[in-house]
Amino acid sequence: MPPKITENTPSAAHAEETAAAVLGWLAGEPDMFQRFLALSGVTPDQIRQAVSDPGFLAGVIDFIMGHEPTLLAFCEATGTNPETVVAASHYYSGSYLDSGEY
Repeated sequence: MPPKITENTPSAAHAEETAAAVLGWLAGEPDMFQRFLALSGVTPDQIRQAVSDPGFLAGVIDFIMGHEPTLLAFCEATGTNPETVVAASHYYSGSYLDSGEY
């Protein structure tokens, strides 16, 4: 059984930082940002409050993970390793199995 991860662990902080970086990048990509808003149902004026919601942050990560070209564009633009986004996705989804563990 994996160790329990809480909001105070470094993994939580890294996941939040990654989600914030994705959201910041999306804000600079108007077409992509509008698509995210449309799919998430969040309005621009709700974002400031939504960023404190782990479910919203999970949605930000899910959005970028759902389209590899967007993921790679984010990673290239920000110098982020794709594995960092995957780790954030695993944190939010509760997936603790590594490759080959079933």
